[in-house]
Amino acid sequence: MPAPRKLRYGMVGGGQNAFIGAVHRLAANLDGQIELVAGAFSADANNSRKTGEQLFLNPQRAYASYAEMAVREAALPADERIDFVSIVTPNFLHAPVATTFLKAGFHIVCDKPMTLTLAEAKALRNTVRKTGKVFALTHNYTGYPMVKEARDLVRTGKLGKILKVVAEYPQGWLLDKIEGAGQKQAAWRLDPRRAGASSCVGDIGTHAENLGRYITGLEIESLCAEFTAFIPGRKLEDDANLLLRYRGGAKGVLHCSQISCGEENNLNIRVYGTLGSLAWQQEHPNELKFIPKGEPARILRRGNGYVSDAAKKFTRLPFGHPEAFIEAFANIYLEAIAAIRANLAGKRVAGDFPTVDDGVMGMAFIETAVKSAASNAKWTKFPKL
Repeated sequence: MPAPRKLRYGMVGGGQNAFIGAVHRLAANLDGQIELVAGAFSADANNSRKTGEQLFLNPQRAYASYAEMAVREAALPADERIDFVSIVTPNFLHAPVATTFLKAGFHIVCDKPMTLTLAEAKALRNTVRKTGKVFALTHNYTGYPMVKEARDLVRTGKLGKILKVVAEYPQGWLLDKIEGAGQKQAAWRLDPRRAGASSCVGDIGTHAENLGRYITGLEIESLCAEFTAFIPGRKLEDDANLLLRYRGGAKGVLHCSQISCGEENNLNIRVYGTLGSLAWQQEHPNELKFIPKGEPARILRRGNGYVSDAAKKFTRLPFGHPEAFIEAFANIYLEAIAAIRANLAGKRVAGDFPTVDDGVMGMAFIETAVKSAASNAKWTKFPKL
């Protein structure tokens, strides 16, 4: 049996001045199990080279394109080539990059949303199944310990039958028209060619939907959506309001916004059942509010002995020492690399991380919301997946 070692990974995207690439690198490095050895960090070859220099990579492995990277990495000896690739590009590149590396024999960690369209998502799912490779999607909010605790409360029946889910994700960063003033993140997220058919729902609404589905296990049957572009000249929405009907009879309300003045990153969720309710807020992630029917509210805090084993597994620090955004990303990576290690050993492990199936569901959510927002009928059924 080969000696245990760090897994080697490459990154596509995440060059100079990119936000999410740096987040992924910090998270991947947190537990000392992964090493960045290669990358095609930008469509600009010079940017990619300079990023490689800043990250102290071998200059021969800072590639000018992801296609070149896939070919050259696959040609390296098994004890040198990457084990997986982390994809942190704008949305329109997710599917072609992932497909290229899957076919070249590599596992995938991909930022969300998974693809540009539902058709691309289904095709990518087929490729994942054919290759047998691990595919992890970084819906990072599922990595928080108290989100794990919320799911455990639902799974163990503490809330009874779920009746209603309210998920909100307000931000205010696009209240001004910064996309025309050199703000790179705003420019591509509001460009249909690079972001897809939706900005607000595709970017942050998918997190709210995924969080509700992860905690409750409920799947949407149909929805009614209203999209608004409040800032003149925008081709994609900067605000969205949705009503949800879940399979089994539960109802939901989901709103997401990028023009809510004063809001920073206020993702939050409330779940109401016949025996109790819960509430979690991303800006205060170490606490979970739980109210059993007829009893006072309880504030459950990460790191304490009373939380579930699921929450304990993903806790690094003692109580009173806050854990947050980077650690949640790192939890996704930990579970993904455990599955990759098992795959490399010829085994299969079902880790606690979002998969290609979650990616397909996310794209179905986006496309159904877009269809509903453009329709006079409004209530729009989810497609068969």
